[in-house]
Amino acid sequence: MARLNVLCGVDEAWCSAMKEAVRIRLRIDATVTRESTGDILDQVRREKADPQTDVWWGGTGDAQLQAADEGLLQAYQPPSSAAMLPWADNFFDLSGGHSAGIYAGALGFAYNTDLLKQRGLKPPACWKDLLDGTYAGAIELADPNSSGTAYTALATLVQLFGEDEAFKYLGRLGANIRAYPSSGSAPVKDAAHGETLIGISFIHDAVTLRQAGYPLEIVAPCEGTGYEIGAVSIVKGAKNPEAARAFVDFVLSAEGQATGAGAGQNQVPSNAGASLPPGAPDISMIRMVDYDFATFGSADERSRLLKRFDSEIRGIP
Repeated sequence: MARLNVLCGVDEAWCSAMKEAVRIRLRIDATVTRESTGDILDQVRREKADPQTDVWWGGTGDAQLQAADEGLLQAYQPPSSAAMLPWADNFFDLSGGHSAGIYAGALGFAYNTDLLKQRGLKPPACWKDLLDGTYAGAIELADPNSSGTAYTALATLVQLFGEDEAFKYLGRLGANIRAYPSSGSAPVKDAAHGETLIGISFIHDAVTLRQAGYPLEIVAPCEGTGYEIGAVSIVKGAKNPEAARAFVDFVLSAEGQATGAGAGQNQVPSNAGASLPPGAPDISMIRMVDYDFATFGSADERSRLLKRFDSEIRGIP
């Protein structure tokens, strides 16, 4: 049985389901390790001289664009490219053929309806509503250094409000932030479990939790919002290149993308032949920014914005 080392940026349930699917379908014994997007990028960088990872699967694609820009990924043309939706085609071209889009998901936030009622608070509908002092210590946003979700939030606010206004907003929002966890899905999971009132995350993660019975109300912010394209890439210098290519081919196929819905996930798949999960948000009904993946997926821009976030918002020199 072929072997493969995969760093996985999607939910743990999907990581596990994919590991089992490729074992049965491809006869590949994959070690699938779940990490946050920023942590995966850091690991791939550290291993540049001697890669231990074969495939980077899932997580926000702008970090994979950055990895491509830094020469960390291997170009590969999957045979399923003709079946990809236009946004996935655009992402593949933008990466120079080094990374392929596997799903899309809109950013938003969710609040715990039970806690909101207990505290007698007004429900938020917009980004600027989150600045209300009644939400002091009641909001979570992940750390954009480790979380691709939170970096998408940072880039979204910059594109919505302009950079200086976005940082003023984040500074004011900081008064209401309970914690900056490392994982992008942690804020909405904490909201689901009543550990915080509001979690900023991708909408599909909140949908999965609500389907599981948690008291969440999901919000697509009134001003508009950004979105992610989750991606898959082969690491340059991968030690198991044949298995890596087979894995990429599978996760881009309709069959491979169906493993997401099978694991209770609600992202919009990139393969036109894949069925849309029943709970997947209708992205066409959400007011979206024209997300600039070329700019915010560049190494220099990401590094600059993260340094500014650490300095101005977290007070980290």
